[in-house]
Formats: sequence, C-alpha cells, structure tokens
Amino acid sequence: MSTSNYLPVRDDWLASHKEEILEPDLPIIDAHHHFYDRADWVYLADDYLADARSGHNVEASVYMQALTRYRIDGSAEMKPVGETDYVVAATSQDDGLLPQIAKGIIGYANLRCGAEVGDVLRSHIEAGMGRFRGIRHLTTWDAHPSLVNPLTAAPKGLLLDRTYRQGVAQLQPLGLSYDAWLFFPQLPELLDLAREFPETKVIINHCGGIVRIGAYQARRSEIFDTWSKSMRELAALPNVFVKLGGLGMRINGFDFEKGVKPPSSQQLADTWTPWMHSCIEAFGAQRCMFESNFPVDKGSYSYATCWNAFKRLTSGATSAERHALFKGTASQVYRLA
Repeated sequence: MSTSNYLPVRDDWLASHKEEILEPDLPIIDAHHHFYDRADWVYLADDYLADARSGHNVEASVYMQALTRYRIDGSAEMKPVGETDYVVAATSQDDGLLPQIAKGIIGYANLRCGAEVGDVLRSHIEAGMGRFRGIRHLTTWDAHPSLVNPLTAAPKGLLLDRTYRQGVAQLQPLGLSYDAWLFFPQLPELLDLAREFPETKVIINHCGGIVRIGAYQARRSEIFDTWSKSMRELAALPNVFVKLGGLGMRINGFDFEKGVKPPSSQQLADTWTPWMHSCIEAFGAQRCMFESNFPVDKGSYSYATCWNAFKRLTSGATSAERHALFKGTASQVYRLA
C-alpha cells in the first residue's frame, strides 16, 4: 500500500510482538473502523474479523466511511450510497458469531450541496437497512499540504461555510449524527458549528486531530496546550463526544512504526495517557469511546495490543466509567442497543 499518507502494514513486524490478552471478557464496541478496496490496499470484512477476533471480547463495531465501493453510475451525489449498500451486504452475518460488524454505519454525503443533500441522506438510510447512523464529511485542511491526504483534502474554512452548514442542518431531523475529522487547529471552527446545531450529535474523531510532524514538529509542547484548550471548550457543549484512538497515524508523530519491534501495550498506554486522560477528564467517560481506527492504525501496532493498551490506560477508572468507554458511549451515541 502507499506510504505517502498511511503507514504501511507489515505483518511480519506485527507478528514479532505478542501479548497475553488482558481482561478477555470485557465487552467492547469498536467505535470506528474501515474497509478499503483500493489498488494498493485491500482490507475488507474477513480482514477485520481476523483482527477483531484476536482475543478481545469485541461484540460489535461502527463502520466509518472510507470511499469504498461507491456506485459506478448515477449522479455524483448518489454514488457514495454504494458504500452503504456494500457494507450491509458484506456484514450480514448468518453464523450468529461476534462481533456484529457494522452494527452502526457512518457514510459520506457531500454536505456542500446544502439543503439538497437530504435526498442522499434518505437514500443512505434506506440502503442501511436500519443500521445507518450518520455522516462524516472530512474537513481536514492545513497550510502545509503535505499533511493532507489528497483523496480527502478540503478547502480552508469549510466548517464555517454557510452552504456546508445548510447540509449539516439536514442531519438531526433525520436522526443522524455528524462525525468530525479535522486537524487540531480547526477545532475552534468545529466549536462554532457545534454551537449552531445543539441538537445534533457531533463526534470528534481521533482525539481531535493531533498533528506533530512537519511544521508542527518543533512546537510539540505548544501543540498540547493549544489542543487541550480547544478540547475543553468543546467539552462544555453537551452534544459533543470524542473518540479515543487513531493515534497510530503518520501525522501524530509518535513514531511507533520506527521501532525494531512493535510497541508494547504499556508503551502505548504511557504515550497516550496525557492525551486520552485529558479527553476523559474534560468530557467525562459518558462522552468518550474507544476506537481501533483499523486498518489505518495497523501500521503502528496490532489490534490485540491496541485494546490491551486501552485497558491499561483505564486501570484506575471505575467499572461504570470503563463500561462507558469500552461500550456504553458508543452504544448510546450510535443507537446500537
């Protein structure tokens, strides 16, 4: 697969570190994963099942849009509904075994169409067969284009665009949520959007877009302060939630992939603690949920090690807090019960 925007998955490297599964009975809902079907990267339902069944008690998952299996005909606006069609067909399990993959589905619709996006949303809902839960329209932008995936690059200030917000306004009346993927300097723009739509559930992906490479590499202590201030401001809004995970990406600059062997779960927990504990302290466990972000984060660690790290990171939490973080919040936000 291409390494320009994603870290390569090296199965031999991942296999060089194995751990005993911690608390194998703890119920988990994986709040965020993808399927890819690209010329240089294929990761579909069977691949995810192999990871999700590697020892942890993953009961269900939330599928996140990934430009996969769009329709090849029809209007450009309707083509993304093909991803929902495909995910439903690919995850209709008859064996009754866990996890229930894609129990909730988040798709893509071009919110820049404004109010006219409603027809696309209704088509997604119909295609989802009762599992469609929301939209993610990526808004990642930075003055340094090397940080942005060209497949998903957005114009500057999209979150503030009036027509885009008219598209966002179509979500809540249809019972849909808004997943936000952006870079941390854009969090104030998301704050403004979330304030305008207080009845819409806004879910911040990947701890709020932590970027510590390129032009940001020399400013890491400043980045933490800026990021944490923005996250605390967002936490003041009861309609905003946050996914804890997605910190195995190239842009995060944690360099897990550079080790001779993959990081241990203790190493991951130690590295992630300042960031994830800050989120939990600001939002509370009832508005935080763990995510694997697989296969993207698989370039840095295995699925089993990832969830071991989450368990270590929450060893001091109460049982109610851990239930929320590992299952309850995702179930409530995405209506999976």
